[in-house]
Amino acid sequence: MNIILLGPPGAGKGTQARKLVDERGMVQLSTGDMLREARSSGTEMGKRVAEVMDRGELVTDEIVIGLIAEKLEEGAPGGFIFDGFPRTLAQADALGALLASKGQKLDAVIEMRVDDEALVARITARSTCGECGEVYNDNTKPIPADGKCEKCGGTEFKRRADDNEDSLRQRLMEYYKKTSPLIGYYYAKGDLVAVDGMGEMDDVAAAIRGALAG
Repeated sequence: MNIILLGPPGAGKGTQARKLVDERGMVQLSTGDMLREARSSGTEMGKRVAEVMDRGELVTDEIVIGLIAEKLEEGAPGGFIFDGFPRTLAQADALGALLASKGQKLDAVIEMRVDDEALVARITARSTCGECGEVYNDNTKPIPADGKCEKCGGTEFKRRADDNEDSLRQRLMEYYKKTSPLIGYYYAKGDLVAVDGMGEMDDVAAAIRGALAG
């Protein structure tokens, strides 16, 4: 099964992707992670990535599609979760063509719907474990009193520098300008399923499981 998780910054896509990885044996394809891995790999594609990034330029869609193609060749027992790609209609067309060329398809696009104001309040209170990435929130899921991550026991926690109101609102604007057209694109194709992204993590996970089962 191949799926896309769509939603604005802070909607919880990373958290839900990790749950799907654990539950279904899926592989999360994060654009950022793939670029960092490629850059240090020493492969021909990795050298291309390094050259572009060293020049301070944006990596082209062609390169990202090439990296995804390599991952598809490797395969995954439960399929793939596309995280951070596609971001534009052109990228969506390219991903669809790539999957078709590999004899695969996109099974579902999960749109995690959120309320902007509630999202800002949630994200500005967010911190993550520096070891495993487990997410905590000052209001709804505070760091344990003993100062240890409940998942891995780590004691280092961090907040993203851009998890402040001004930065988040700018990121939301960029999302709505560039990525939200994908909602209509995938709706027209019959692939889109919307879930409430503002619920508790387990409730959102249950909604996603239901959407995938349907």
